[in-house]
Amino acid sequence: QVQFVESGGGLVRPGGSLRLSCAASGVDFARYGMVWYRQAPGKQREWVGQVLNTGTTNYRSSVKGRFTISRDNAKNTVYLQMNSLEPEDTAVYYCNRLPNLPSWGQGTQVAVSS
Repeated sequence: QVQFVESGGGLVRPGGSLRLSCAASGVDFARYGMVWYRQAPGKQREWVGQVLNTGTTNYRSSVKGRFTISRDNAKNTVYLQMNSLEPEDTAVYYCNRLPNLPSWGQGTQVAVSS
């Protein structure tokens, strides 16, 4: 059974940092890339960045240089390190496999506010 469990969100002041985790099961983790998305209130879900099975990473332009995606194949977990957070980063963050699977986790809420 495919399952994604995101964690690590919270309330942080602008300029702060958070580290999100996504534990995946049932996805043959090491063979596939993993991707982070986010969905802000009233907006569509958007791609944040991804890490391929080779370790290559790509990011949307607005987070490049502030966010870092990494993976631990031994733990079937992908991470999103977020630094220099901005109010515009406020959203629910989700992970999925590449290519996407129809199952989605509950996400983890990130709120950036003073």
